[in-house]
Amino acid sequence: MYKLLRNWRERRIVRHSPITPAQWQEAFAALPLLAPLTPDEKARLRRLTILFLHRKVFEGAHGLDVSLHMALIIALQACLPILNLDLDAYDGWSAIIVYPAGFAPERTVTDEFGVVHHVQTGLAGEAWQRGPVILAWDGAEEGGHIDGQNLVIHEFAHKLDMQNGEANGFPPLHRDMRVEDWVQAFSEGYADFQLRCGEGEHTGIDCYAATSPAEFFAVLSEVFFERPDIIQRLYPLIYAQLRQYYHQDPVARMPDQALT
Repeated sequence: MYKLLRNWRERRIVRHSPITPAQWQEAFAALPLLAPLTPDEKARLRRLTILFLHRKVFEGAHGLDVSLHMALIIALQACLPILNLDLDAYDGWSAIIVYPAGFAPERTVTDEFGVVHHVQTGLAGEAWQRGPVILAWDGAEEGGHIDGQNLVIHEFAHKLDMQNGEANGFPPLHRDMRVEDWVQAFSEGYADFQLRCGEGEHTGIDCYAATSPAEFFAVLSEVFFERPDIIQRLYPLIYAQLRQYYHQDPVARMPDQALT
């Protein structure tokens, strides 16, 4: 009964969406990353995005007025990773805070000697466990341009990772996935990537991924959707795990000339 009521309610939300065809067209045109999706995938992404916007609250910081177009740009990118999963993966929190550009929150840090420091670090995004996702609009706006970097996907990958606790690069796996396979692929890949970054090798993957297993998963999730061929070439076992986890195969969507 609950499932029937939920389906009825979601159909009603989608049916009464105020988003016009022109607004959808403008948002999709601004995100070349979505161009390879099939018509069916685009239709499902629109539906998921409408439900996402219904569940989440967008708040502008520093006087920013978050327009519908801005919310669409962010929501479409946020929903791409869960296109074949479930919107419930983003349950447990509601706010998306958008800054005009990078922000520098002040934090209190205690060092190993017990000395308290007040520090400010420039950021483009943050994801809080059981809290908001925070994004810089200038980074979110550029996210869908297929350059291997995507701020929105990065922060929402952290949210997926946090479903079973603090972000550690080990999100809850599907029943048909083996924990041993995930651990082996990511542990070996992370160690190798740290070595590559330490030697100054340019791989096409941001070396920020070498700072922790959580960042490794989030950065590789960006690359998985933007430049999946890089992961498939360098870390085929990780690509296989991400393909199973996200239930998507982005390499199969890439034009043949992009794979040469």
